[in-house]
Parts: sequence; structure tokens; C-alpha cells
Amino acid sequence: MFAEERQQKIAELVAGSGRVSVTLLAERFRITTETVRRDLAALENVGTVRRVHGGAVAADRFSTTEESVTERAIRRPDQKSRIAEAALALIPRNSPGSVLIDGGTTTEVLADMLARRTVVELSESGAAGTELVAITHAVPIAGKLSSVPGIALHILGGRVRGITQVAVGQATVDAAARIRPDIAFVGTNGIHPTFGLSTPDPEEAAVKAAFVHSARRIVVLADSSKLDAETLVQFASLKDLDTLITDSEPSPELAAALEEADVDVVIA
Repeated sequence: MFAEERQQKIAELVAGSGRVSVTLLAERFRITTETVRRDLAALENVGTVRRVHGGAVAADRFSTTEESVTERAIRRPDQKSRIAEAALALIPRNSPGSVLIDGGTTTEVLADMLARRTVVELSESGAAGTELVAITHAVPIAGKLSSVPGIALHILGGRVRGITQVAVGQATVDAAARIRPDIAFVGTNGIHPTFGLSTPDPEEAAVKAAFVHSARRIVVLADSSKLDAETLVQFASLKDLDTLITDSEPSPELAAALEEADVDVVIA
């Protein structure tokens, strides 16, 4: 394969997944890591990709880049469904308890699945059992759970950010600090071996940090485009996590960091 042809395929991989690693490219194209780095340098010179530690990301992917909920909802639907299904399995059936569901498109899929499962369980039992307490600050998730029998919805208030449709601000942070849910399902824009979990907006980072410190168990839902990525504001370290649910094996560096932090990794 000519270098130009290989570089075009690398550019397509970056555009499709948002990020590629040097190791993955070397294995995929059966070339040395030095050749991969030269290819990435050539692509960066023409503005196609941006090199980062261990690989490359799309040229328009910066620490403050943030897509709207509508834009993100159409990306990687199969992966998000698998991740959400694995997360749903962690919520006991017909059991009392409390869950906190962070804003995000993958957590929104989880809320959809939880609502459908609860309705089915209620129809099969013929009577309402103990309600599951569901807590969220996300407007779309609240809408999906508000009228579901068997779910007691609690909404954390605050100013709603239009781009992500979640409540933020000191009122939201204070409300999160006063609760102790059994499990929190948290989304992230990036999960990195050294930088930990991050998101572009400082106010959302403050709310996510409050969630991480409040819940008894922290489960992060992150498709593979978030792996090894860093955005502007860190809100948790890997040691703060209990479980990561994703759709692809983490890179060797991230896998080692997760193992050292004693994080249970579930590949959906």
C-alpha cells in the first residue's frame, strides 16, 4: 500500500472514531510505530488530524469542543445501546434502592431501557412493588422517567444549559451533595490514564464531581471515542471509579491505569 493511500485510510479512521492510537494503526496496517508517526505528522501538516500523546484525534477536536445533545444522539447508536444494556443489568429488578443518572446520550438510552423494563415488570406482576428512586439533573432523562409507574423521580434543579439540557450551578452541586444514591451512572467526554475523567464545561464538571463524591458506587458509561481523550476540566480521577462500561478494549496504557486504580472494566 502506498503511503498516500494508507494516510487516506488513517484519516478516514480518525474521522469515524474521533481518535486513533499509534499501536492500533501499526497493527492494522502492519507497519512500524515510527512509520505511523510519520504518517500522522504528514496528516497534521495538511490539517487533517491533530497529534496527541499516543495517537491522533480529529483536527477539530479541542479541549473545549462540545456538541449538542441532538448532534451526539445520532452518533454510535449501536455502541451506546450495548453500553446502556450492560448498565441496566447493574440495577436490581423489583428491588428498592436509588440510582442517579447523569446527563448524556448514553445515559439517556439507559433511562429509556429502565423505563421499558419497569413497565414490563409491573405488567407481569400485576401490582406495584417498591418504587425505585431515580435522580437526575437532565431534562430529557426526567421526561422519560416522570410518568413511569414504579419509578419515583427526583429532579435536581438549577440553570439548564441549552447545549446539553442539564441543570448546572451551585444549587445543583449543593443538592447533589445532600444525597447518597446507591449507584450513579456518569457520563464523560474523556477518560485518560493520567488526567482521569473530564468535560469541556466547568459548571458541568462541578456537578459531575459532586455526583462522583455523593454516590456509593460510580459507574462510568463511555463509548470508545472517549477513551484516552482529554477535555478542558477534570472532574474525577480513575481511583474515584468503580466500573467503566465501554464498547472496546482500552489502549494498553489506559488499561494499565484502570487496573492500577482497581476499576472493573466491562466491554459491552
